[in-house]
Amino acid sequence: MENQRERIAKQVAWLSIVSNIVLTFGKIGIGMYAGSEGVLADGIHSAADVFASVIVLLVIGMANKPADPEHPYGHGKAEVIISGIVGVLLLMVSLYIVYEAVSGFWHPLEAPTILAMWVALFSYAAKMVLYRYSLAVARKHHSKAIEAIAYDHKADIVASLAAAAGVLLSIAGEKLDVAILLYGDRIAGIFVAYLIFKIAKEMCTEAFHILLERSVEPELLDSYKAVVQQFPEVRRIDRIRAREHGHYVLVDLRISIYHEKTIKEGHDLGRDIKRALMDKYNEIEEVLIHLNPYFPEG
Repeated sequence: MENQRERIAKQVAWLSIVSNIVLTFGKIGIGMYAGSEGVLADGIHSAADVFASVIVLLVIGMANKPADPEHPYGHGKAEVIISGIVGVLLLMVSLYIVYEAVSGFWHPLEAPTILAMWVALFSYAAKMVLYRYSLAVARKHHSKAIEAIAYDHKADIVASLAAAAGVLLSIAGEKLDVAILLYGDRIAGIFVAYLIFKIAKEMCTEAFHILLERSVEPELLDSYKAVVQQFPEVRRIDRIRAREHGHYVLVDLRISIYHEKTIKEGHDLGRDIKRALMDKYNEIEEVLIHLNPYFPEG
């Protein structure tokens, strides 16, 4: 049965697919018709977004599957892997756009039509709405896959503005007979590629760290520790670790309690600590607690 998180994630992915298909045809078509390298590059990026959203849609169901004997820690890393794949895809797109833009410097310069600028501005407005909505959903449901979609939209926001500026500069260069401004559209294409490359690099780096099970932020780990320290039976926290596993967090905890405590008392304490952490932090999926005997000095 599909849970709420999976259903909402699929809605975001479908919204991204439909909107990007419309923008892809619009920007590539108008970019070619109006002769704009910047808008064409922005359209190629939107085409990559369509592919990325389809991949996300296919993997969301897998990432939300419960733990099983073969995957006792769940399937959360499926989203991280997809986020990394999207990042690699965007890297390839950025290199292609740079190639096309640079090769264009050896062709005759001609300013694009004003239609290209209006298409770029429309894309900016649409992507701003999609980015804010997708990011809000990603943070609420701790979804790396939806976060990847949101960052795709973020890249398009600035890219569309850069494309519009490039078109405007080229038109101004033609009207004012300033040759250097005619390069504005091609330079905008290269700038779009840089923005895509930067976001792709961040996505790949984040996915890489999570796959290597990097610890959560020190501030967050300290907040987990503060919850444990509220239990007077805990005499010492010997070790606390936590790692992201896709859209949820796994916590490993070693604590010392008085050596004369019974097994049942230790079990009940561990249960209460686990419940307190999971109640306060929705992202925590599992807490593994190891008990050590504590002997007072002297």
